[in-house]
Amino acid sequence: MIKAVLFDMDGVLIDAKEWHYETLNDALALFGLNISRTEHLAVYDGLPTRKKLEMLSKTRGLPPKLHDFLNTLKQKMTYQVIVEKCLPVFHHEYALSRLKREGKSIVVCSNSVRSSVEAMMRQSDLLKYLDFFLSNQDVAKAKPDPEIYLTAIERLKLRPEECLILEDNDHGIQAARSSGAHVLVVGSTNDVTYERIMKKINSIEAVAQ
Repeated sequence: MIKAVLFDMDGVLIDAKEWHYETLNDALALFGLNISRTEHLAVYDGLPTRKKLEMLSKTRGLPPKLHDFLNTLKQKMTYQVIVEKCLPVFHHEYALSRLKREGKSIVVCSNSVRSSVEAMMRQSDLLKYLDFFLSNQDVAKAKPDPEIYLTAIERLKLRPEECLILEDNDHGIQAARSSGAHVLVVGSTNDVTYERIMKKINSIEAVAQ
């Protein structure tokens, strides 16, 4: 029986992929660097900002001493975008409220920093439905390592097979599958509906009977 639904945030509950891409590029532009949209989707999508900066140091010669400055600047830019653009979405509120009412635990596990996760969940009016959330600051290894999902499952005092994870990008999908939980892959935030989640849960539970 599925007792908990775990959500990635960016690209699943919040349509923020473009925000992260644009704010990082705006920060990098100060030093003449740019990540193409194709490169971002193929390589960087879903990774924490610090990991992206480490990769840029290895592949593009970004001085490591700039990491702290760029990370802080990017987070400030992201927060401003969250305030301006992060709004409630009815079908997400409906899905989480129904799942909560039906006794499911709800957790968000994101590779974003804690302040961004809290701000997006608050601005989207979804925070009130969560049992808790985890950010990349709450684990030693970010996705694609499964640590964040294993940590959430352990905190819920559940087994992986009692959990369904919604993910959208390669790094997150790898982390979700490596955790041993059931996985629902979504193409965009529009795919995250109560009906689709329940269809997946019902199919899992039908096989288990």
